[in-house]
Amino acid sequence: MGSRRFLGFMAKVLAISAAVALLASAAWAAVPQIIYNFAGEDDGEYLDSDLVIDGAGNLYGTSVQGGDFASGTVFQLKPSGSGWTHTVLYSFTGGADGGEPYKGVTVDSQGNLYGTAVTGGGGSCEGGCGVAYKLTNSGGVWTETVIHTFTGGDDGSGPGTGLTLGRYGTLYGMTPTGGANGQGVVFLLRPMQSGAWNLKVIHAFTGGNDGAGGSAGRLLGYKGSLYGVTTTGGANAKGVAFRLTHATGGWQFTTLYAFQGQPDAGFPYSALTPDSQGNLYGTTYYDGANNLGSVYQLAPQPDGTWKESVLYSFKGGQDGSGSIGNVVFAKSGAMYGTTSGGGASCDCGVIFKLTPGSNRTWREYVTYRFKGAPDGGFAYNGMVGDSAGNFYGTTVHGGTTDDGIIYKFTP
Repeated sequence: MGSRRFLGFMAKVLAISAAVALLASAAWAAVPQIIYNFAGEDDGEYLDSDLVIDGAGNLYGTSVQGGDFASGTVFQLKPSGSGWTHTVLYSFTGGADGGEPYKGVTVDSQGNLYGTAVTGGGGSCEGGCGVAYKLTNSGGVWTETVIHTFTGGDDGSGPGTGLTLGRYGTLYGMTPTGGANGQGVVFLLRPMQSGAWNLKVIHAFTGGNDGAGGSAGRLLGYKGSLYGVTTTGGANAKGVAFRLTHATGGWQFTTLYAFQGQPDAGFPYSALTPDSQGNLYGTTYYDGANNLGSVYQLAPQPDGTWKESVLYSFKGGQDGSGSIGNVVFAKSGAMYGTTSGGGASCDCGVIFKLTPGSNRTWREYVTYRFKGAPDGGFAYNGMVGDSAGNFYGTTVHGGTTDDGIIYKFTP
């Protein structure tokens, strides 16, 4: 009888131990691993950057400040068996080559990098109206070429978002200001046989029902059209989601949805993310039920319209607030994203997870709360996934010197 009790007791102990080990493993997997701490100055600082991954698993992005001339950098993070190697590919001077490169770069199939810088260049703006640039690699030496210098006139000014690569090497982007109406533009850059690039404005925002450029995320090229958001403007002055489609004689602009503000979503900054059913997802900095931001879905309808639904409203405090970055989907179907605020006592932002439930509802979990230096702090951007299911992201502060980090997150 005693031996049976002992065996039963041991079975319970083993079961509890296995459960504890499983929980510990899950908790460990949910903690972001810092794979690079920026050191400031020449190394770069203030990581307001999306990341991109090339076929070899290298990560690329930009620092807004730092570098040899304190005007920002383009960097590479290369994986190896012993860790990650950080290399500054280019340091901006803040002059004709541009300065303050926000939101990262785009990589093409040949390994060339493209991006924008908010300042520098020339034009009528104080400090310059910004540039679009290309970086090419020859034998390990990277060379920057300015492919457009913004004037602050009809071509726009202060491009602060990444570029979207289209067919035949065409690039698409937005500016928050300038343009024919002073409300920003959507533009394309087309490479010419001569090696020069031709910029064409395909939409000039009016600030009315079509929105105003704002500081929205990069454009999404999807099913032959461009999709994006404006942070402000629209019928309710809370921003819009839009589509641009190339048609005979030009480009057709369509407002998909005008955000209405609390308790609806409002003031979107993030790029749009599609799912396999053709729905689009994004985040907003303000509004939602608690005026602390939201995650929303845009669903195409049979009659050609789009239906918007707020999937989650952030609550602040231990929950997140003020989401700026895009969302990403895991292989499980769960959605992950970041917030710029909320979470731990430092209000340094969180990584959140949304899972679909019954009756088209979604449930939110805070999977990690950034703690500030030496941990990460203030996630102004979303994450990008690799083929193995890992996600990578940046924070503008935090790390050993509080100059920003790059982290790896495994759901």
